[in-house]
Amino acid sequence: MIFINSCKLFESINRFISKSIYLNQVLNELYLKIIMLFQITISISTMSLADFLLSLIPLDTEELEDILSHFEKEDIPKNTMLIAEGEISKKLYFTESGMGRSYYLKKDGKEITQWFFGSGKFMSSVDSFFQQSPSFYYLETLEDSVVFSITKEKLDQLFSNYQKMEQLGRLVSIEMLTKVVNKLNAIQFQTAKERYEYMLEEFPDISYRVALGHIASYLGMTQETLSRIRR
Repeated sequence: MIFINSCKLFESINRFISKSIYLNQVLNELYLKIIMLFQITISISTMSLADFLLSLIPLDTEELEDILSHFEKEDIPKNTMLIAEGEISKKLYFTESGMGRSYYLKKDGKEITQWFFGSGKFMSSVDSFFQQSPSFYYLETLEDSVVFSITKEKLDQLFSNYQKMEQLGRLVSIEMLTKVVNKLNAIQFQTAKERYEYMLEEFPDISYRVALGHIASYLGMTQETLSRIRR
């Protein structure tokens, strides 16, 4: 009888230890996720327009001040529609902080994300802005954003006045074209997991800032597939 009771006590202790170990594992995982989220939150960067310009082209103080005077600073609330399909894009936006996306609608009304725009990036319906033609895309903010906007007339003025701005335009255009081609190649030739990992290289904190449905459509996969590869 004593042996049987001892065995039962031993089993109870084992169960208690197992549950304690599992609880500790859960708490540790939760702690790590909180720390990761905190680190990502404080690392969400901002980049001023001045810093962006100076990182690409040499400008003296007078040139920089004149160029910046052509831009208008705007504080734009989350979920603001900047341009809708069929409208002509009147402004090009430099994102100092916040997040935006461009997307289009399929015939069934489903939204397909074309691109995300974070800090230090220009966003617009590019073909609509430069050609002043109706946009194929919608453009919206996903977070409260601080942007610097410029009209096409003022941008053309800068291109005429500063050869350095033409150089900037070429550099930005090449970067955008390269990223579009890389995205197309990823969708065509990479697995779902490889596409997800490639996106994280471009937008490391995006899964904490953007709805999974937007991310899934951007990657060309279902939300179920995205949830599975994120585990």
